[in-house]
Amino acid sequence: MKKIHLLILQAFIRPFVVCFCIVMFVLLMLFLFKYIDDLIGKGFEWYVLLELIAYQCAVQLSMALPLSMLLSSIMTFGNLGESYELVAIKAAGYSLRKAMTPLIFLVTLFAGGSFLFSDYILPVVNLKMGSLLWDVRNKKADFLIKPGIFNNTIPGYSIRAKSKSDDGTILKDLMIYDHTTGNTASNVLLAKEGFMQNSADNNYMILRLKDGVRYQESRSQNAKRYDPRQQFTRFRFKETEQKFDMGAFQMKRTDESLFKSHHSMLNLKQLKLYTDSNRIQLDSVSRTIFHETKNYINYLSPYHHDAKVKPIEVSDFKDFLTEYVPKDKRRNVISNTLSQIQQLNNIFEMKEAEYKLYSDKDIRYDIEFHRKFTLAVSCLLLFAIGAPLGAIIRKGGLGLPVVVAIIFFLIYHIISTVSEKASRDGSLEPILGMWMAIIVLTPLAAFLTYKATTDSSLFDVEQYKLKLQAAWKWVISKFTKKSSVQ
Repeated sequence: MKKIHLLILQAFIRPFVVCFCIVMFVLLMLFLFKYIDDLIGKGFEWYVLLELIAYQCAVQLSMALPLSMLLSSIMTFGNLGESYELVAIKAAGYSLRKAMTPLIFLVTLFAGGSFLFSDYILPVVNLKMGSLLWDVRNKKADFLIKPGIFNNTIPGYSIRAKSKSDDGTILKDLMIYDHTTGNTASNVLLAKEGFMQNSADNNYMILRLKDGVRYQESRSQNAKRYDPRQQFTRFRFKETEQKFDMGAFQMKRTDESLFKSHHSMLNLKQLKLYTDSNRIQLDSVSRTIFHETKNYINYLSPYHHDAKVKPIEVSDFKDFLTEYVPKDKRRNVISNTLSQIQQLNNIFEMKEAEYKLYSDKDIRYDIEFHRKFTLAVSCLLLFAIGAPLGAIIRKGGLGLPVVVAIIFFLIYHIISTVSEKASRDGSLEPILGMWMAIIVLTPLAAFLTYKATTDSSLFDVEQYKLKLQAAWKWVISKFTKKSSVQ
Protein backbone atom coordinates (compact mmCIF):
# COMPACT_ATOMS: atom_id res chain seq x y z
CA MET A 1 0.00 0.00 0.00
CA LYS A 2 1.34 3.40 -0.94
CA LYS A 3 1.82 6.35 1.37
CA ILE A 4 -0.99 8.28 -0.31
CA HIS A 5 -3.40 5.46 0.48
CA LEU A 6 -2.26 5.37 4.11
CA LEU A 7 -2.65 9.14 4.33
CA ILE A 8 -6.23 9.02 3.09
CA LEU A 9 -7.13 6.07 5.32
CA GLN A 10 -5.76 7.82 8.42
CA ALA A 11 -7.56 11.01 7.45
CA PHE A 12 -10.85 9.06 7.15
CA ILE A 13 -10.77 6.73 10.17
CA ARG A 14 -10.38 9.43 12.83
CA PRO A 15 -13.34 11.56 11.71
CA PHE A 16 -15.39 8.41 11.19
CA VAL A 17 -14.86 7.22 14.78
CA VAL A 18 -15.63 10.68 16.18
CA CYS A 19 -18.72 11.14 14.02
CA PHE A 20 -19.98 7.64 14.83
CA CYS A 21 -19.69 8.28 18.59
CA ILE A 22 -21.41 11.67 18.31
CA VAL A 23 -24.27 10.34 16.17
CA MET A 24 -24.75 7.32 18.44
CA PHE A 25 -24.84 9.58 21.50
CA VAL A 26 -27.48 11.83 19.92
CA LEU A 27 -29.63 8.85 18.92
CA LEU A 28 -29.36 7.37 22.42
CA MET A 29 -30.46 10.70 23.92
CA LEU A 30 -33.47 10.72 21.61
CA PHE A 31 -34.33 7.19 22.73
CA LEU A 32 -34.02 8.11 26.41
CA PHE A 33 -36.14 11.23 25.95
CA LYS A 34 -38.81 9.15 24.21
CA TYR A 35 -39.05 6.57 27.01
CA ILE A 36 -38.10 8.80 29.93
CA ASP A 37 -41.55 8.39 31.52
CA ASP A 38 -41.22 4.60 31.40
CA LEU A 39 -37.76 4.60 33.04
CA ILE A 40 -37.94 7.18 35.82
CA GLY A 41 -39.37 6.30 39.21
CA LYS A 42 -39.45 2.52 38.76
CA GLY A 43 -36.33 1.61 40.70
CA PHE A 44 -34.47 -0.28 37.98
CA GLU A 45 -31.09 -1.75 38.74
CA TRP A 46 -28.12 -0.17 36.94
CA TYR A 47 -27.45 -3.30 34.90
CA VAL A 48 -31.01 -3.28 33.50
CA LEU A 49 -30.55 0.27 32.17
CA LEU A 50 -27.08 -0.60 30.86
CA GLU A 51 -28.46 -3.65 29.06
CA LEU A 52 -31.24 -1.56 27.53
CA ILE A 53 -28.75 1.06 26.30
CA ALA A 54 -26.46 -1.61 24.86
CA TYR A 55 -29.32 -3.17 22.87
CA GLN A 56 -30.39 0.26 21.68
CA CYS A 57 -26.86 1.00 20.44
CA ALA A 58 -27.04 -2.08 18.25
CA VAL A 59 -30.53 -1.21 17.01
CA GLN A 60 -29.54 2.37 16.12
CA LEU A 61 -26.58 1.14 14.09
CA SER A 62 -28.77 1.10 10.98
CA MET A 63 -29.12 4.89 11.21
CA ALA A 64 -25.81 5.83 12.83
CA LEU A 65 -23.56 4.02 10.35
CA PRO A 66 -24.82 5.66 7.11
CA LEU A 67 -24.94 9.13 8.69
CA SER A 68 -21.45 8.86 10.15
CA MET A 69 -20.21 7.50 6.81
CA LEU A 70 -21.63 10.54 5.00
CA LEU A 71 -20.36 13.05 7.53
CA SER A 72 -16.85 11.59 7.87
CA SER A 73 -16.37 11.32 4.09
CA ILE A 74 -17.33 14.99 3.63
CA MET A 75 -15.00 16.02 6.46
CA THR A 76 -12.11 13.89 5.16
CA PHE A 77 -12.09 15.18 1.61
CA GLY A 78 -13.04 18.66 2.78
CA ASN A 79 -9.94 18.75 5.00
CA LEU A 80 -7.76 17.38 2.19
CA GLY A 81 -9.11 19.97 -0.22
CA GLU A 82 -8.83 22.85 2.24
CA SER A 83 -5.16 22.04 2.97
CA TYR A 84 -4.44 21.59 -0.80
CA GLU A 85 -3.46 17.96 -0.26
CA LEU A 86 -5.87 16.88 -2.98
CA VAL A 87 -4.09 19.26 -5.35
CA ALA A 88 -0.76 17.68 -4.41
CA ILE A 89 -2.18 14.19 -4.91
CA LYS A 90 -3.47 15.07 -8.37
CA ALA A 91 -0.15 16.76 -9.21
CA ALA A 92 1.60 13.51 -8.31
CA GLY A 93 -0.37 11.76 -11.06
CA TYR A 94 -3.16 10.26 -8.98
CA SER A 95 -6.74 10.92 -9.98
CA LEU A 96 -9.50 11.26 -7.40
CA ARG A 97 -10.75 7.78 -8.28
CA LYS A 98 -7.35 6.20 -7.60
CA ALA A 99 -7.02 8.15 -4.36
CA MET A 100 -10.44 6.90 -3.22
CA THR A 101 -9.66 3.24 -4.01
CA PRO A 102 -8.60 2.21 -0.46
CA LEU A 103 -11.59 4.02 1.03
CA ILE A 104 -13.93 2.33 -1.43
CA PHE A 105 -12.49 -1.03 -0.35
CA LEU A 106 -12.86 -0.09 3.34
CA VAL A 107 -16.44 1.14 2.92
CA THR A 108 -17.29 -2.05 1.01
CA LEU A 109 -16.03 -4.04 4.00
CA PHE A 110 -18.23 -1.91 6.27
CA ALA A 111 -21.21 -2.50 3.98
CA GLY A 112 -20.62 -6.27 3.94
CA GLY A 113 -20.26 -6.29 7.71
CA SER A 114 -23.48 -4.29 8.11
CA PHE A 115 -25.32 -6.81 5.93
CA LEU A 116 -24.08 -9.73 8.04
CA PHE A 117 -24.93 -7.76 11.17
CA SER A 118 -28.49 -7.05 9.98
CA ASP A 119 -29.02 -10.70 9.04
CA TYR A 120 -27.46 -12.58 11.95
CA ILE A 121 -27.12 -10.22 14.92
CA LEU A 122 -29.82 -7.57 14.56
CA PRO A 123 -32.80 -10.02 14.74
CA VAL A 124 -31.46 -11.40 18.04
CA VAL A 125 -30.87 -7.88 19.37
CA ASN A 126 -34.38 -6.83 18.32
CA LEU A 127 -35.80 -9.86 20.13
CA LYS A 128 -34.00 -9.13 23.38
CA MET A 129 -34.57 -5.39 23.07
CA GLY A 130 -38.29 -5.83 22.39
CA SER A 131 -38.87 -8.22 25.30
CA LEU A 132 -36.85 -6.09 27.73
CA LEU A 133 -38.58 -2.86 26.66
CA TRP A 134 -41.96 -4.57 27.03
CA ASP A 135 -41.13 -5.56 30.61
CA VAL A 136 -39.73 -2.12 31.41
CA ARG A 137 -42.81 -0.31 30.13
CA ASN A 138 -45.23 -2.65 31.92
CA LYS A 139 -43.48 -2.44 35.28
CA LYS A 140 -45.30 -0.24 37.79
CA ALA A 141 -43.64 2.77 39.35
CA ASP A 142 -42.20 2.39 42.84
CA PHE A 143 -44.61 2.68 45.71
CA LEU A 144 -44.45 6.27 46.95
CA ILE A 145 -46.58 7.91 49.64
CA LYS A 146 -47.17 11.65 49.24
CA PRO A 147 -48.46 13.46 52.35
CA GLY A 148 -52.20 14.13 52.26
CA ILE A 149 -52.82 12.17 49.02
CA PHE A 150 -54.38 8.73 48.68
CA ASN A 151 -52.15 6.17 46.96
CA ASN A 152 -54.01 3.51 44.94
CA THR A 153 -51.07 1.78 43.26
CA ILE A 154 -51.26 -1.33 45.49
CA PRO A 155 -54.14 -3.44 44.10
CA GLY A 156 -57.08 -3.48 46.51
CA TYR A 157 -55.84 -0.76 48.89
CA SER A 158 -56.00 3.02 49.25
CA ILE A 159 -53.42 4.49 51.64
CA ARG A 160 -53.09 8.04 52.90
CA ALA A 161 -50.68 9.59 55.43
CA LYS A 162 -50.83 13.18 56.65
CA SER A 163 -47.05 13.36 57.01
CA LYS A 164 -43.93 11.22 56.87
CA SER A 165 -40.31 11.29 58.04
CA ASP A 166 -37.44 12.60 55.92
CA ASP A 167 -36.32 9.12 54.88
CA GLY A 168 -39.92 8.08 54.08
CA THR A 169 -39.99 5.02 56.36
CA ILE A 170 -42.20 6.45 59.15
CA LEU A 171 -45.75 7.53 58.28
CA LYS A 172 -47.98 9.63 60.55
CA ASP A 173 -51.80 9.56 60.90
CA LEU A 174 -52.42 6.70 58.50
CA MET A 175 -55.74 5.83 56.87
CA ILE A 176 -56.01 2.56 54.93
CA TYR A 177 -59.06 1.46 52.93
CA ASP A 178 -59.19 -2.26 52.19
CA HIS A 179 -61.12 -2.97 48.95
CA THR A 180 -60.06 -6.61 48.60
CA THR A 181 -63.48 -7.82 49.79
CA GLY A 182 -65.22 -5.96 46.99
CA ASN A 183 -67.10 -3.38 49.07
CA THR A 184 -65.79 0.17 48.77
CA ALA A 185 -65.77 1.19 52.44
CA SER A 186 -66.42 -1.94 54.51
CA ASN A 187 -62.90 -2.17 55.99
CA VAL A 188 -61.06 0.95 57.22
CA LEU A 189 -57.92 1.11 59.34
CA LEU A 190 -56.66 4.19 61.23
CA ALA A 191 -53.29 4.42 62.96
CA LYS A 192 -51.24 7.22 64.50
CA GLU A 193 -47.93 5.88 63.20
CA GLY A 194 -46.62 3.27 60.81
CA PHE A 195 -43.11 1.98 60.06
CA MET A 196 -42.61 0.79 56.47
CA GLN A 197 -40.07 -1.86 55.39
CA ASN A 198 -39.65 -4.54 52.72
CA SER A 199 -39.48 -8.28 53.22
CA ALA A 200 -36.25 -10.20 52.64
CA ASP A 201 -37.24 -11.19 49.08
CA ASN A 202 -38.73 -7.75 48.29
CA ASN A 203 -42.03 -9.36 47.30
CA TYR A 204 -43.96 -7.85 50.23
CA MET A 205 -44.10 -4.54 52.04
CA ILE A 206 -44.60 -4.82 55.81
CA LEU A 207 -46.26 -1.92 57.61
CA ARG A 208 -45.91 -1.93 61.40
CA LEU A 209 -48.80 0.07 62.81
CA LYS A 210 -49.09 1.59 66.31
CA ASP A 211 -52.03 2.99 68.31
CA GLY A 212 -54.84 2.45 65.88
CA VAL A 213 -58.29 1.06 65.27
CA ARG A 214 -59.83 -1.07 62.52
CA TYR A 215 -63.48 -0.65 61.49
CA GLN A 216 -64.94 -3.65 59.70
CA GLU A 217 -68.45 -4.22 58.41
CA SER A 218 -69.44 -7.90 58.35
CA ARG A 219 -71.90 -8.30 55.49
CA SER A 220 -72.92 -11.58 53.97
CA GLN A 221 -71.71 -12.01 50.43
CA ASN A 222 -75.06 -13.43 49.33
CA ALA A 223 -77.05 -10.51 50.74
CA LYS A 224 -78.46 -8.43 47.89
CA ARG A 225 -80.32 -5.90 50.03
CA TYR A 226 -79.76 -3.93 53.20
CA ASP A 227 -79.80 -5.97 56.44
CA PRO A 228 -80.50 -3.90 59.60
CA ARG A 229 -79.00 -6.64 61.79
CA GLN A 230 -75.62 -6.76 60.06
CA GLN A 231 -72.57 -6.67 62.31
CA PHE A 232 -70.13 -3.80 62.64
CA THR A 233 -66.81 -4.68 64.27
CA ARG A 234 -64.21 -2.36 65.79
CA PHE A 235 -60.71 -3.53 66.79
CA ARG A 236 -58.33 -1.40 68.80
CA PHE A 237 -54.65 -2.25 68.85
CA LYS A 238 -51.40 -1.00 70.30
CA GLU A 239 -49.26 -2.58 67.63
CA THR A 240 -49.97 -4.75 64.59
CA GLU A 241 -48.58 -5.58 61.15
CA GLN A 242 -50.14 -5.24 57.72
CA LYS A 243 -48.59 -7.08 54.78
CA PHE A 244 -49.01 -5.89 51.19
CA ASP A 245 -48.22 -7.92 48.10
CA MET A 246 -45.66 -5.96 46.00
CA GLY A 247 -45.43 -8.49 43.17
CA ALA A 248 -46.87 -5.96 40.74
CA PHE A 249 -43.91 -3.64 41.43
CA GLN A 250 -41.28 -6.28 40.67
CA MET A 251 -39.90 -6.54 37.17
CA LYS A 252 -40.85 -9.91 35.65
CA ARG A 253 -39.14 -11.07 32.48
CA THR A 254 -41.43 -12.22 29.70
CA ASP A 255 -40.65 -15.35 27.72
CA GLU A 256 -38.75 -14.23 24.61
CA SER A 257 -40.33 -16.97 22.50
CA LEU A 258 -43.57 -14.96 22.49
CA PHE A 259 -41.87 -12.30 20.31
CA LYS A 260 -39.96 -14.58 17.95
CA SER A 261 -42.52 -14.47 15.14
CA HIS A 262 -42.30 -10.68 14.75
CA HIS A 263 -40.97 -9.65 11.34
CA SER A 264 -38.12 -7.50 12.72
CA MET A 265 -36.77 -10.47 14.70
CA LEU A 266 -36.25 -12.82 11.75
CA ASN A 267 -33.25 -13.40 9.51
CA LEU A 268 -33.39 -14.03 5.77
CA LYS A 269 -34.00 -17.78 6.03
CA GLN A 270 -36.71 -17.33 8.63
CA LEU A 271 -38.31 -14.55 6.60
CA LYS A 272 -38.40 -16.83 3.57
CA LEU A 273 -40.01 -19.61 5.63
CA TYR A 274 -42.57 -17.33 7.26
CA THR A 275 -43.37 -15.69 3.92
CA ASP A 276 -44.08 -19.02 2.24
CA SER A 277 -46.28 -20.17 5.14
CA ASN A 278 -48.15 -16.86 5.18
CA ARG A 279 -48.79 -16.96 1.43
CA ILE A 280 -50.19 -20.47 1.74
CA GLN A 281 -52.67 -19.14 4.30
CA LEU A 282 -53.41 -16.14 2.07
CA ASP A 283 -54.13 -18.40 -0.91
CA SER A 284 -56.33 -20.59 1.28
CA VAL A 285 -58.43 -17.59 2.33
CA SER A 286 -58.69 -16.43 -1.30
CA ARG A 287 -59.88 -19.86 -2.44
CA THR A 288 -62.42 -19.96 0.40
CA ILE A 289 -63.81 -16.59 -0.64
CA PHE A 290 -64.04 -17.76 -4.27
CA HIS A 291 -65.87 -20.99 -3.43
CA GLU A 292 -68.31 -19.21 -1.12
CA THR A 293 -69.15 -16.46 -3.61
CA LYS A 294 -69.24 -18.33 -6.92
CA ASN A 295 -72.61 -19.88 -6.05
CA TYR A 296 -74.20 -16.42 -6.03
CA ILE A 297 -72.88 -15.48 -9.49
CA ASN A 298 -74.70 -16.97 -12.46
CA TYR A 299 -73.48 -16.69 -16.04
CA LEU A 300 -75.86 -16.77 -18.97
CA SER A 301 -73.41 -18.56 -21.25
CA PRO A 302 -71.12 -21.53 -20.60
CA TYR A 303 -68.55 -19.99 -22.95
CA HIS A 304 -67.68 -17.00 -20.76
CA HIS A 305 -64.23 -18.50 -20.02
CA ASP A 306 -63.54 -19.63 -23.60
CA ALA A 307 -60.90 -17.42 -25.25
CA LYS A 308 -61.87 -18.58 -28.75
CA VAL A 309 -65.36 -17.14 -28.45
CA LYS A 310 -65.34 -13.43 -29.27
CA PRO A 311 -67.98 -11.15 -27.76
CA ILE A 312 -70.47 -9.50 -30.09
CA GLU A 313 -71.14 -5.80 -29.74
CA VAL A 314 -74.84 -4.94 -29.46
CA SER A 315 -75.64 -1.50 -30.79
CA ASP A 316 -79.16 -1.00 -29.41
CA PHE A 317 -79.08 -2.88 -26.11
CA LYS A 318 -82.25 -2.24 -24.12
CA ASP A 319 -83.01 -2.49 -20.44
CA PHE A 320 -83.04 -6.20 -19.58
CA LEU A 321 -85.48 -5.84 -16.69
CA THR A 322 -88.15 -3.87 -18.52
CA GLU A 323 -87.87 -5.65 -21.86
CA TYR A 324 -87.43 -9.32 -20.98
CA VAL A 325 -88.87 -9.80 -17.46
CA PRO A 326 -92.64 -9.89 -17.09
CA LYS A 327 -94.08 -7.09 -15.02
CA ASP A 328 -95.57 -9.37 -12.37
CA LYS A 329 -92.15 -11.02 -11.72
CA ARG A 330 -89.95 -7.91 -11.58
CA ARG A 331 -90.43 -7.43 -7.84
CA ASN A 332 -89.28 -11.01 -7.14
CA VAL A 333 -86.24 -10.60 -9.42
CA ILE A 334 -85.18 -7.37 -7.68
CA SER A 335 -85.76 -8.88 -4.24
CA ASN A 336 -83.67 -11.98 -5.06
CA THR A 337 -80.93 -9.81 -6.51
CA LEU A 338 -80.75 -7.61 -3.43
CA SER A 339 -80.70 -10.68 -1.21
CA GLN A 340 -77.77 -12.22 -3.12
CA ILE A 341 -75.87 -8.92 -3.05
CA GLN A 342 -76.38 -8.70 0.72
CA GLN A 343 -75.14 -12.25 1.18
CA LEU A 344 -72.06 -11.47 -0.94
CA ASN A 345 -71.43 -8.37 1.14
CA ASN A 346 -71.67 -10.37 4.37
CA ILE A 347 -69.15 -12.93 3.08
CA PHE A 348 -66.70 -10.19 2.10
CA GLU A 349 -67.08 -8.44 5.46
CA MET A 350 -66.47 -11.65 7.39
CA LYS A 351 -63.40 -12.60 5.37
CA GLU A 352 -61.95 -9.09 5.07
CA ALA A 353 -60.28 -9.02 8.51
CA GLU A 354 -58.67 -12.44 8.01
CA TYR A 355 -57.49 -11.61 4.49
CA LYS A 356 -56.12 -8.22 5.58
CA LEU A 357 -54.21 -9.85 8.47
CA TYR A 358 -52.31 -12.20 6.14
CA SER A 359 -51.90 -9.49 3.50
CA ASP A 360 -50.32 -7.07 5.99
CA LYS A 361 -47.99 -9.80 7.23
CA ASP A 362 -46.89 -10.52 3.68
CA ILE A 363 -46.07 -6.84 3.12
CA ARG A 364 -44.09 -6.56 6.35
CA TYR A 365 -42.09 -9.71 5.62
CA ASP A 366 -41.16 -8.30 2.20
CA ILE A 367 -40.20 -4.93 3.72
CA GLU A 368 -37.98 -6.57 6.31
CA PHE A 369 -36.40 -8.80 3.65
CA HIS A 370 -35.30 -5.79 1.59
CA ARG A 371 -34.23 -3.86 4.69
CA LYS A 372 -31.39 -6.34 5.18
CA PHE A 373 -29.85 -5.17 1.91
CA THR A 374 -30.67 -1.45 1.99
CA LEU A 375 -28.50 -0.86 5.07
CA ALA A 376 -25.39 -2.08 3.24
CA VAL A 377 -26.21 -0.26 0.01
CA SER A 378 -27.00 3.00 1.86
CA CYS A 379 -23.47 3.03 3.33
CA LEU A 380 -22.01 2.83 -0.19
CA LEU A 381 -24.44 5.40 -1.54
CA LEU A 382 -23.88 8.02 1.14
CA PHE A 383 -20.12 7.57 0.87
CA ALA A 384 -20.44 8.07 -2.90
CA ILE A 385 -22.26 11.34 -2.15
CA GLY A 386 -20.06 12.54 0.70
CA ALA A 387 -16.60 11.92 -0.74
CA PRO A 388 -17.00 13.92 -4.00
CA LEU A 389 -19.05 16.53 -2.14
CA GLY A 390 -16.19 17.11 0.30
CA ALA A 391 -13.73 17.38 -2.58
CA ILE A 392 -15.96 20.01 -4.19
CA ILE A 393 -16.74 22.25 -1.19
CA ARG A 394 -13.14 21.98 0.19
CA LYS A 395 -14.11 22.85 3.74
CA GLY A 396 -13.10 20.79 6.77
CA GLY A 397 -14.05 20.81 10.45
CA LEU A 398 -17.52 20.57 11.96
CA GLY A 399 -19.04 23.65 10.34
CA LEU A 400 -20.22 23.54 6.73
CA PRO A 401 -19.66 19.74 6.34
CA VAL A 402 -22.05 19.02 9.19
CA VAL A 403 -24.75 21.25 7.69
CA VAL A 404 -24.36 19.70 4.23
CA ALA A 405 -24.31 16.16 5.64
CA ILE A 406 -27.46 16.72 7.69
CA ILE A 407 -29.27 18.18 4.66
CA PHE A 408 -28.44 15.20 2.43
CA PHE A 409 -29.16 12.68 5.17
CA LEU A 410 -32.53 14.30 5.87
CA ILE A 411 -33.36 14.03 2.17
CA TYR A 412 -32.41 10.35 2.23
CA HIS A 413 -34.25 9.69 5.51
CA ILE A 414 -37.45 11.51 4.46
CA ILE A 415 -37.64 9.69 1.12
CA SER A 416 -36.95 6.37 2.82
CA THR A 417 -39.52 6.93 5.59
CA VAL A 418 -42.29 8.16 3.29
CA SER A 419 -41.79 5.37 0.76
CA GLU A 420 -41.65 2.72 3.50
CA LYS A 421 -44.90 4.03 4.99
CA ALA A 422 -46.48 3.91 1.54
CA SER A 423 -45.34 0.29 1.24
CA ARG A 424 -46.88 -0.59 4.59
CA ASP A 425 -50.16 0.95 3.49
CA GLY A 426 -50.08 -0.98 0.25
CA SER A 427 -49.70 2.09 -1.98
CA LEU A 428 -46.27 0.97 -3.22
CA GLU A 429 -44.68 -2.39 -3.82
CA PRO A 430 -42.32 -3.28 -0.93
CA ILE A 431 -39.31 -3.61 -3.24
CA LEU A 432 -39.96 -0.16 -4.71
CA GLY A 433 -40.68 1.47 -1.37
CA MET A 434 -37.56 0.16 0.35
CA TRP A 435 -35.25 1.05 -2.55
CA MET A 436 -36.86 4.38 -3.44
CA ALA A 437 -34.33 6.58 -1.60
CA ILE A 438 -31.40 4.72 -3.18
CA ILE A 439 -32.98 4.95 -6.66
CA VAL A 440 -33.55 8.70 -6.28
CA LEU A 441 -30.11 9.56 -4.85
CA THR A 442 -27.97 7.32 -7.07
CA PRO A 443 -28.03 9.79 -10.03
CA LEU A 444 -27.03 12.55 -7.60
CA ALA A 445 -24.03 10.49 -6.43
CA ALA A 446 -23.00 9.89 -10.06
CA PHE A 447 -23.35 13.60 -10.86
CA LEU A 448 -21.27 14.69 -7.83
CA THR A 449 -18.59 12.10 -8.64
CA TYR A 450 -18.40 13.42 -12.21
CA LYS A 451 -18.13 17.02 -10.99
CA ALA A 452 -15.43 16.12 -8.47
CA THR A 453 -13.30 14.19 -10.98
CA THR A 454 -13.49 17.09 -13.48
CA ASP A 455 -12.53 19.67 -10.79
CA SER A 456 -15.82 21.52 -11.11
CA SER A 457 -16.48 24.42 -8.76
CA LEU A 458 -20.03 23.46 -7.97
CA PHE A 459 -20.38 25.71 -4.91
CA ASP A 460 -18.39 28.67 -6.19
CA VAL A 461 -20.60 31.70 -5.43
CA GLU A 462 -18.60 34.04 -7.63
CA GLN A 463 -19.14 31.80 -10.64
CA TYR A 464 -22.91 31.86 -10.18
CA LYS A 465 -22.80 35.63 -9.60
CA LEU A 466 -20.97 36.16 -12.90
CA LYS A 467 -23.47 33.96 -14.73
CA LEU A 468 -26.40 35.86 -13.22
CA GLN A 469 -24.82 39.19 -14.15
CA ALA A 470 -24.27 37.99 -17.73
CA ALA A 471 -27.87 36.77 -17.95
CA TRP A 472 -29.14 40.08 -16.56
CA LYS A 473 -27.09 42.07 -19.09
CA TRP A 474 -28.46 39.89 -21.89
CA VAL A 475 -32.05 40.55 -20.75
CA ILE A 476 -31.39 44.31 -20.50
CA SER A 477 -29.83 44.39 -23.95
CA LYS A 478 -32.79 42.55 -25.46
CA PHE A 479 -35.24 44.88 -23.75
CA THR A 480 -33.42 48.05 -24.86
CA LYS A 481 -33.10 46.76 -28.44
CA LYS A 482 -36.84 46.03 -28.56
CA SER A 483 -37.75 49.46 -27.18
CA SER A 484 -35.48 51.23 -29.70
CA VAL A 485 -37.11 49.38 -32.60
CA GLN A 486 -40.54 50.50 -31.42
